[in-house]
Amino acid sequence: MINLTLSTVIKYFRYMIKKITIASRESLLAMWQAEFIKSLINEMHPSIKINIEGFKTQGDLLLNESLATIGGKGLFIKELEHALLERKADLAVHSMKDLPMDIPEEFKLIAISKREDARDAFVSNEYAALKDMPKGAVVGTSSLRRQSQIKSKYPHLIIEPLRGNLQTRLKKLDDGQYGAIILAAAGLIRLNLKSRIKQFISPSESIPAVGQGALGIEILSDNNILTDLLRPLNDEDTARCVLAERTVSRSLAGSCTVPLGAFASIIKDNFLIKGFVAKPDGSEIIHAEKSGSKSDFYKLGEALSETLIAKGAKEILANE
Repeated sequence: MINLTLSTVIKYFRYMIKKITIASRESLLAMWQAEFIKSLINEMHPSIKINIEGFKTQGDLLLNESLATIGGKGLFIKELEHALLERKADLAVHSMKDLPMDIPEEFKLIAISKREDARDAFVSNEYAALKDMPKGAVVGTSSLRRQSQIKSKYPHLIIEPLRGNLQTRLKKLDDGQYGAIILAAAGLIRLNLKSRIKQFISPSESIPAVGQGALGIEILSDNNILTDLLRPLNDEDTARCVLAERTVSRSLAGSCTVPLGAFASIIKDNFLIKGFVAKPDGSEIIHAEKSGSKSDFYKLGEALSETLIAKGAKEILANE
């Protein structure tokens, strides 16, 4: 009798995979992200046929309401997870900033790809930077994280809600509804719209959203063959940063109803993570940071959470 180990069996069946279906939201940016992951898989396994299946999510359909009031960022992934459960797709590609902190046990995050620029971007047809906007000028964003940081530094500006896909947001700006809008730089870069960015906003001025700029690949927990196939797509340093950021958000019950952010970076072996918690109007804001070895990324994320809590983060959040 031939005694095969589990890893040997998995590797054997990996090479028998002929087709993979990727579940994605239907927006232009989401489809770009799915195509990008498809290209990475095909580089490793050119013989595998890969299809991309687009899905409309509740988050894409309910554009006239704030995410904070209709269920949070999880509305962007529920349909994709249903597609996995119903075997209509083998994997789902998500923007990590849209992935809820707690993933149901039926699924697992198998890889986080190398991060694009994580900064926020200032986009305007009239002004060169936030500091140039006069009293009463209107800035478009529906992010409480962005709103609180802008109001803290520029209380003279007016913040108005802005929802929709990237093209919709840019059109609203071009139609004169806003003096400026704030977007994730990563999306603009990926869609060859970097020229629209007037200012890359430094993390010292606007700490990015948890996971911003990174893509995650989600599969069913029991799919060991795809686990083996896709694990090489994981960028270890990006994963360390994003997982530490998610630790902060999870510790503080982070969601789109909570104005907080966390951003980690690695230079050589040094790991630095910054975070904040604020009131939506920016009237009170707490900052903290931790640094150490990148091998201790989880501990540093936990330590940052503890410091923010010690400074009063829980009290701020309890009142929101």
